Amino acid sequence: MWLELHTIFTHLSHSPTVRAIILSGAGPKAFTAGLDVKAASQGLLSSDDSQSDPARKAFHLRRHITSFQDCISAIERCEKPVIVAMHGFSLGLAVDIATAADVRLCAADTKFAVKEVDIGLAADIGTLSRLPKVVGNFGWVKEVALSASVFGAEEALRVGFVSQVFGGKEEVLKGALEIAGLIASKSPVAVLGTKDILNWSRDRSVEDGRFSFFFLLFLVLPCLLVLVEGWVGFARCADLMFRSSVYECVEQCCVADEGCQRGVVVGDSEEEAYV
Repeated sequence: MWLELHTIFTHLSHSPTVRAIILSGAGPKAFTAGLDVKAASQGLLSSDDSQSDPARKAFHLRRHITSFQDCISAIERCEKPVIVAMHGFSLGLAVDIATAADVRLCAADTKFAVKEVDIGLAADIGTLSRLPKVVGNFGWVKEVALSASVFGAEEALRVGFVSQVFGGKEEVLKGALEIAGLIASKSPVAVLGTKDILNWSRDRSVEDGRFSFFFLLFLVLPCLLVLVEGWVGFARCADLMFRSSVYECVEQCCVADEGCQRGVVVGDSEEEAYV
């Protein structure tokens, strides 16, 4: 299943009809109890590895692990906001997935654990890299990662791993739908830009984050910004912008406001943006 994550989230990322994504578990008792080690080990060693030298085996192993990491990272790279709604047992791989998501919610019965050390592994699929940045508490992360100790919903909320705790599975899914609906009502370009800048800034300085903002602003400005006479005209246009093409937006604003001036068209067709 984890191999399909890359395909699914890449498709959703590029879909023009998707505004927000909710990832939840179908089972009644668990979001996921962790990685199926047997399934994940398939392809770990190729048929030629028995005759290969240690260096070639190591390179093959690295490619396998990198492929796995890339599948989880597809959640983080997705252009649409990803909300993860967890309940019950949410162990090992669940934490990898959750840290790659944008918004983390859980039910009151959720039990978390960075479980990999109990099976002789390091959590190298994303948890050890992302979790310290999510919670901002390196000591706490070391404690739960080195001990594989289980922590509950209240502790997850206290350290900032989740942003809200709900009563049960149905309640957390309902809460996720409400948040997704609210996000979907916003400008998709603004939402994409916000997610992109936040992810970019996480590993960089404030100054670098500001540069990213101005780069994005000037990149999309010629395509999206409609200049009408004064900010009042622009405000009237705002709601229409999120539901219509830029051309339709300006036409409707000009009809509504006789004093509104159309502006200058960039390009020769109606599909081009006004500036």
